[in-house]
Amino acid sequence: MNQTTKSPWLWVPTLYFAQGIPYFIVNNISVMMFAKMGVPNGQMALFTSLLYLPWAIKPFWSPFVDIFKTKRWWTVTMQIIMALSFIALTATLPYPDAELVASGQTPISLFTITLILFTLTAFASATHDIAADGYYMLALTQNKQAEFVGIRSTFYRLASIFGQGVLVALAGFVETKYNNIPLSWTITLLVTAVMFSLVTLYHTFILPKPSEDKSSLGDEKPTAGAIVREFGRTFVSYFAKSGVVLAIVFMLLYRLPEAFLIKMCMPFLVASKEVGGLGMSTQAVGIAYGTIGVIFLTIGGILGGIYASRVGLKKALWLMTLAMTLPCITFVYLAIWLPENLIAISTAIAIEQFGYGFGFTAYMLYMMYFAEGELKTSHYSICTAFMALSMLIPGMFAGYIQEALGYVNFFWMVMVCCIATVAVAIFAYRKVDPTYGTK
Repeated sequence: MNQTTKSPWLWVPTLYFAQGIPYFIVNNISVMMFAKMGVPNGQMALFTSLLYLPWAIKPFWSPFVDIFKTKRWWTVTMQIIMALSFIALTATLPYPDAELVASGQTPISLFTITLILFTLTAFASATHDIAADGYYMLALTQNKQAEFVGIRSTFYRLASIFGQGVLVALAGFVETKYNNIPLSWTITLLVTAVMFSLVTLYHTFILPKPSEDKSSLGDEKPTAGAIVREFGRTFVSYFAKSGVVLAIVFMLLYRLPEAFLIKMCMPFLVASKEVGGLGMSTQAVGIAYGTIGVIFLTIGGILGGIYASRVGLKKALWLMTLAMTLPCITFVYLAIWLPENLIAISTAIAIEQFGYGFGFTAYMLYMMYFAEGELKTSHYSICTAFMALSMLIPGMFAGYIQEALGYVNFFWMVMVCCIATVAVAIFAYRKVDPTYGTK
């Protein structure tokens, strides 16, 4: 089959499934793994939040992906690096003894090599995001891009279900069968390494080679001066935009409640009842949070997109802000009543995740709205950096705050943070074009 005529069905689903796996391993599975290994919440939240950093600073090197080599080369090369990193993680994961794990005082320093490999994976994954999205636009016509945009989103979400649901459930199964927590995560990482290596090998041969996929400079030699000028123009024009301060504050604070919540919800679910947690098994968390929760998160996002396309961003903003904030009360309920029924717990998680998925649509649309203009691709990339910072900064302190307040008061604090979401939404509402986002 000619490289330029390969069906997108052969590579779009696997490409975006592969894009999601390392992101969820680094930013979500790591939280669960360290919590189960007995790392204190403060240290766990601080160091796993710092793993967001590559996504926050990727605009600083994204132009190099355009200038050097091809998008296909960057995509495959980053997948190879991530596959090797997963293999190394499997081989080097520490085995703290059961007493240390049970004490909840496992030092994060024991996982220094693990954190280094997670960091390498994070940088490779952030670079892969840049390359894969650019490759998608080059390898497909505009008509095909629109046709497959839902497919790519679906398989990215399936990667989330696989990572936070299937892999977590697998870890729980091994833990229950062998009563060995470190072994459970070693096997989970091994499965990830094998699967990701196979996908990488597949993409090495199957990804098309579009003729348009080349350096943005063409045959011209990249010079330091040209690169610096383009960098400067991108950032100067972004921060010269009207309303840039309000936009940055909105991007940093709109998700503040969720930024705290997402870092502590899985530790809360598995923590013992003696310390205020639900005491759930790893398998149960994989079902309730990693599967049911992600499904409702996806449904919320889909319905949010449909609703916003009908009424526009300005009219949708209020309902989406309420959806982003009010469902956080479900974790207050869980922390106070500590239910044991999996259906009750799953329902609460589903409500919160649906609200977040629905409300997050306004956040994405606002970033696209603010990025409009000549350099919208680069400016949107800068917006995603602030999006990453909005999760990184609160997450760094979430664990220490929880340790100081306890779970019940921590979740009440999350509810108080909803005031910030509502406040920035009020100011943003006044500036948004009423027609933006409508069909």
